[in-house]
Amino acid sequence: MDIIKPPEDPISLFNDWFQQAGEKEINDPNAMTLATVDKEGKPSVRVVLLKGITDGNFVFFTNLESRKGNDLKTNCHVALCFHWKSLRLQVRVEGIVEPVSNAEADTYFATRPVGSQIGAWASQQSRTLDDRSQLEEALAAYSLKFGDENVPRPSYWSGFRVIPQEIEFWEEQPFRLHNRLVYTREGSTWKTKTLYP
Repeated sequence: MDIIKPPEDPISLFNDWFQQAGEKEINDPNAMTLATVDKEGKPSVRVVLLKGITDGNFVFFTNLESRKGNDLKTNCHVALCFHWKSLRLQVRVEGIVEPVSNAEADTYFATRPVGSQIGAWASQQSRTLDDRSQLEEALAAYSLKFGDENVPRPSYWSGFRVIPQEIEFWEEQPFRLHNRLVYTREGSTWKTKTLYP
């Protein structure tokens, strides 16, 4: 990373690192930690998968009735963290979410494996499961209902785009004297600053 002359657009730097991660990381280079906050201010964190960057925004999909889906209904502020251990690189993102369009959700849902599509219908994500057989019965019922093609997207399954307000790039250095570069959005432009390790 060139912290003396960083690129004006943090997304171009992210894309460079993301491409490196795609070549080096063994599993899920698109894995990102997503932090949300519920209506009582209690945080929750989990790993989800980045499914694209659209107009500089980070896109992921989920069950809208899950814990994270409910959190996002009441508080649109989120944080993301990408950590590529093999590259010794990390990217932190803070921003706000907005829902993707139905057309975007439909388009992505259609690309998922049929088993994952049926799983979206069968799983009452984040709710109590008394017995695994209940899930297996639901999977069997929806498999029978839909067959193995043209599974429609459930209305409660969609996506969000994270509109970044701040992005921090972290690069490991010897003796924990790491490089840290922060981009902060100011209107339509980005301002940069470096931080002590």
